[in-house]
Amino acid sequence: MSQAISPTINSRLTRRTRSRSIGAWILRLLVYLGALLSVGVLLFIVVYILIMGIPHLSPALFDPVYNSTNVSLMPALANTLLITLVALVIAVPLGLGAAIYLTEYAGRKNRIVGAVRVTAETLSGIPSIVYGLFGLLFFVTYLNWRMSLISGALTLAIMILPLIMRTSEEALKAVPDLYREGSFGLGAGRLRTVLRVLLPSATPGILAGILLGIGRIVGESAALIYTAGTVAEIPSGLFDSTRTLSVHMYVLASEGLHVEQTYATAVVLLLLVLIINTLAATLVRRFAKG
Repeated sequence: MSQAISPTINSRLTRRTRSRSIGAWILRLLVYLGALLSVGVLLFIVVYILIMGIPHLSPALFDPVYNSTNVSLMPALANTLLITLVALVIAVPLGLGAAIYLTEYAGRKNRIVGAVRVTAETLSGIPSIVYGLFGLLFFVTYLNWRMSLISGALTLAIMILPLIMRTSEEALKAVPDLYREGSFGLGAGRLRTVLRVLLPSATPGILAGILLGIGRIVGESAALIYTAGTVAEIPSGLFDSTRTLSVHMYVLASEGLHVEQTYATAVVLLLLVLIINTLAATLVRRFAKG
């Protein structure tokens, strides 16, 4: 009887094994196709921008002063770097401090920690236009700061704060507990352990989160249209209106009079993002080796 049943069982196991292998092969094929499609779309966009924009790069685009004839991008480029710096100065200390508190001081079973994490993840998924409307209502209208550099920078800081906080928190949580125990065993306090042991070990992950925040700032336009304005001049103060590269591209494209210069500006923006990513990757490697 057992000899009659065993071939049946073996055949069923063989069928299951074959079905599983076929399913795994199909899933692997879908993953490869998805990766190739993503890379292909990215390459198409980059190549298209380069083909359409490089022939229209001219010295007039890099004049220090903008006017309706040269539509120079230099003020917008300087404003992009300036508003990125101001937003990071505001968001990085707050996000990193919140991550340190949630990871090292609040306790991992604290209910408030879970609520803060859920709130941060929810805020990360909110469209940028909503942040722009909030900045318009609060900073521009209620505080009467008008459309200015500080209004746009604070709006961007609020927008990237959850991202920096969550990436910094995950980087700190990834540091092995042996580092903490060894530091406490040598007599170091909690603050000294955080500053001398945990932060150096988590620096690559923290820099990765800051890099993601920079990428979101550089490519942002919707929130800045409502908060920073569209004045194509380098601001003389924090309360002057300004225009970043992405907003500059939007204005030129919407006018329809300088489409070629819009593509040329896109090339410069693409190179700016590439330079920032290269510098950040270099810093991450150095800290990882150190």
